Amino acid sequence: MSFHKILVALDFATFDTAVFEEAVAIAQAMQARLMLLHCLAPDTLTPPRMPIPMEVGLRPSLMDSAYEAYQQQTQERIEGDRHLLQSYCDRALQAGITTEFDQRIGDPGPTICEAARMWDADLIIVGRRGRRGLAEVLLGSVSNYVVHHAQRSVLVVQMAASEPEPPAAEATPGTP
Repeated sequence: MSFHKILVALDFATFDTAVFEEAVAIAQAMQARLMLLHCLAPDTLTPPRMPIPMEVGLRPSLMDSAYEAYQQQTQERIEGDRHLLQSYCDRALQAGITTEFDQRIGDPGPTICEAARMWDADLIIVGRRGRRGLAEVLLGSVSNYVVHHAQRSVLVVQMAASEPEPPAAEATPGTP
């Protein structure tokens, strides 16, 4: 099977370098183009809603200041993430791969699937943290969503499990 357009979903976790390097290796081997995608979940960009009674002495001007500070932090985060995308893009371009990037706001799983469809990707590459059991149920799994909903081939780059494996029993001399 040959791939010509590879969408790489990055979330700037500690293992994104492994996901990126896997994508670069495949793109070089197949002379494919890369689309680097970063999704910002809407709930991480909206200020927390917390009713604050005026009886506690908070003035509306203080609330306005807090909101402005939150907006500034959000904008700095968006710009910082965009800078990281640009640096990954530059690295791929230096490796001789035609590369572009996009940053979108939306629920990551559906946003990745939609971006792959719109860009007409042959392959989607995502990372997986290794959550299992209750952690995966509560926190969700973007890679699981993409595998089950994308109309494209999906490569999941598995990272070390977040839950430690139980230690193996040590054998002592003279025991089986």
